[in-house]
Amino acid sequence: MSTQAQPLEAGLKAPAFQSKTFAGHKIKLSDYLGSYVAVYFYPKDNTPGCTNQACNLQNHMGKLTDNGISIIGISPDKNESHEKFTDKYGLSFPLIADPEHKIINKYRVWGEKKNYGKTYMGLHRTTFLINPKGKIVHVFTRPKTKEHAEEILAKIKEF
Repeated sequence: MSTQAQPLEAGLKAPAFQSKTFAGHKIKLSDYLGSYVAVYFYPKDNTPGCTNQACNLQNHMGKLTDNGISIIGISPDKNESHEKFTDKYGLSFPLIADPEHKIINKYRVWGEKKNYGKTYMGLHRTTFLINPKGKIVHVFTRPKTKEHAEEILAKIKEF
C-alpha cells in the first residue's frame, strides 16, 4: 500500500471541520460559506518555506480580501507554536493546530515524503481553494511559497 499523499481533488465538497485558534476563537469551515476561502496546509511554523508562505499571504491580505478570499492555515504544530508564529510575523488570518491530524487526514495531505535521500512521513504543503458553496474548485499541490498569494489571485479570476 502506498503512503504517498493523495489530496482531495477539485469538484469535491470540502470536508467540514471545526477547531479553535490559539486565542480560543471557534472556527468552522461552514462560517465561510458564501465566500471563497483558501485553506492552506503547511508543515511547520518558523521554518523558511512556511514563513515565506505565511508572510506572502499576509503581505497580500488586502488584495485577497478585496477579491473576496479568506485564508485559514492548518499545520500539525501546537497552539503555542501558532501563537508565537502569529505574533512574530503579524499574521491576521487564523491558524489551526492539528497535532492529531484530524483535519489533515480529512484532506489527505499526510503521507510519504522524500528529502535529501531520506524517506519519512509528513505533511504535504497543499492549498484548497473552496468556493462560496463549499466546493473545492482548485488544489495547489506545490504552491510557490514566495508567490502563493499571487497564485491564488490568478486562479480566482477563472471563477
